[in-house]
Amino acid sequence: MSVIRVVWGTASAPTAMASYDAALAEAGIENYNLVAVSSVVPADTAVEAVGTAPDLGPAGDRLTVVEARATTAGPGRVSAGLGWSQSADDGPGIFYEAAGETDSEDVETRVREGLAAGQELREWEFADPRVHVESAQANTGTYTTAVVLAVYGTSEPIC
Repeated sequence: MSVIRVVWGTASAPTAMASYDAALAEAGIENYNLVAVSSVVPADTAVEAVGTAPDLGPAGDRLTVVEARATTAGPGRVSAGLGWSQSADDGPGIFYEAAGETDSEDVETRVREGLAAGQELREWEFADPRVHVESAQANTGTYTTAVVLAVYGTSEPIC
C-alpha cells in the first residue's frame, strides 16, 4: 500500500517567494521540485496527516503534490486548507483545496463544500471527510504564506 502524507506550514519573510520557501521548510519539503496534480487519491493508498514530512529522497528530486497555498503582504491574514475523503474498502478518494486572504473558517467551509460536490460526481461510497487548515497573520512589511500539501509517496529523479 502506498502512502500520501499531508504536511503543512506557515512562515513570514521579506519577499513572497522567501515566505513560500520558508513555509515549505516548515512542512519538510523545501528541497524538492514540486509537481502539482489534480486531486484524486489512488485506490489502496493510505492518507496520513503528519505535519512535517520525513526524508523523502535526495534534494532536487521531483515530488508529486496536491497543494493549497496562499501568500499575502502584511498587514493581512492568509489561510490554506486541504480536505480528503476516501471511498470505503480502500477504494479511491479525492482531495479538495482552498486558500486565500481570509480566515480559517472561510477556507474550511469552502473545502468541505468542494468535497461534497466532488463526492456527488462519483458513484463511490465515501468515508467521513478530514480537513486540515493553516492560517497566519502577516505583519506590516513582511510577506506571509500558508501551505497544506498532500505529498504522494517519495521523490523521484527529475532528470
